[in-house]
Order: sequence, then structure tokens, then C-alpha cells
Amino acid sequence: MEEHWKYILSVSLLSIQRMPDVAESRWRIDELAHRAGVTVDTIRYYAREGLLAAPERSGRHKLYGSAHLERLGRIRDLQGQRFSLAAIRALLNADRPGIEDLLVSQGHSYTLEDLISRSGLDAGLIARLRDIGLLAEPEALGHEVYDDRDLALLHAVVELREIGMTEDILVELGAIYVRHFRALQADVHAMLAGDGRDWDHDELVAIQRRLTANSQRMIPAVDRVLNYVHQRTIQRLTLEAVRTAQETRTGVGGVRLDDAPS
Repeated sequence: MEEHWKYILSVSLLSIQRMPDVAESRWRIDELAHRAGVTVDTIRYYAREGLLAAPERSGRHKLYGSAHLERLGRIRDLQGQRFSLAAIRALLNADRPGIEDLLVSQGHSYTLEDLISRSGLDAGLIARLRDIGLLAEPEALGHEVYDDRDLALLHAVVELREIGMTEDILVELGAIYVRHFRALQADVHAMLAGDGRDWDHDELVAIQRRLTANSQRMIPAVDRVLNYVHQRTIQRLTLEAVRTAQETRTGVGGVRLDDAPS
């Protein structure tokens, strides 16, 4: 009896597998708008901006499918993360799920005037920090406003000023960090692109996809690595500077004690 039921079940499964696929749903633009929770004008705007594929034609009608509905949902999600339309277009075309986590905004939104007011810094100093790229422009990150990380940077600048750094030193220090981190990131991108080494292409593509898909775990891990290298480098260089200062009668920063103001 048991074998009999197994036979019936297997025949049933095979018959299900052989059934023709149910035709995918198709909707007119007003029906799609209702399902997606947007207006018809919004759909037409997204189509003009290259965010939405053209509909299929069926006689006199233009019909949209589940791919359009899914794309509208993704656009809404990305807009909720405060990405600009230009950034949304790039992220949608990249076909790298999870890559938006590398660019997502954090916390509250601020205009430049908000940052100046909340940080307590002079607008001229903030302008200099923007000029050297230390305070990143939102547009370069796919956003239209600043966020909590930008405000935190300016609070760090305030603290550095309070402990003795001058404005010129802060700007020069920021320029050094920006310049070298850009060079560092260029090297990383070149490595992951396969430059300078005979990488297996398929393996490299698979690695890139895994990294972007797991960016929420990757970013904190990379932050810990970079912070470790930074801290250990500072410790090592400080100890070397102390030893050099003892041997050459200079200050830890390298300024000769004889030249120091009394």
C-alpha cells in the first residue's frame, strides 16, 4: 500500500512539473500605479529618467509586469534611504545586491547651514574642509544632504582645536589623510579589479559579489582593521619620535628645543 501511494505521489508531482507555466500578470499603467502605491505621473517620470524599463505593447495598450512592480519597490526603498535619483539609477544598473549598504546615509539629515550651526565651527573653516575633501560633498556619495557622520567629523575637529591644533594644521592634516586614503582606495580597487596579478576572473567576480552582498558585515570588519593599523602606526611612530628626540635634543614633533619659544 505504501509503495502504491508513493507511485501516485510521484505521478502527481510529474504532472505538476509538466503543467504549462501560468501566464505572468500584466497591468495597465493605472493598475501598476495602484499596486505600487505611486501615481501614474511618477511612473512616467521614472521611465523618462531611465529608472524603469519600457512596457510591452499589446494592441493599443502598454502593459507592465512583475519586474516593473519589483523595480518600483526597489526605487521606493532606495529613496527611503535618501539616495538621489542619479545614485538610484547607478545602483539599479549595477546589479550588485547589497552595494547600497556601502553608501547608505546614517542618522539625521542636515543642510550645510545646519552643520555650521550645530558644530559651532566657523563657516570659513568648514569651507576649507570641503575644499580639501575632508568633509565629503553629499552629491559625491549619492545623497542630497549631510548626515550624522558629517556632524561627528566636525565635532572631532572642534575637539582637536580645543586641545591645541590650529586651523592651518587641521586643514593640512586633513589634506594628508584624504590624499593618502584616496590612493589607498585606488590600490584596493585596482587589486579587486585584477590589476597587477593573474587572478582567476570568475573567482574574482564571485568574490566581488560576495563582498557587496555582505557589505553590512564587511564595513565594520574593515573599519576595525583600518583602526588597528592606524593606532599601531601612531604608537610605533610616537615611540620612534621619542627615541629620536632623546638622541637629537629635539621635541617629539621634531622641532629643535633650542628653537622653541621660551
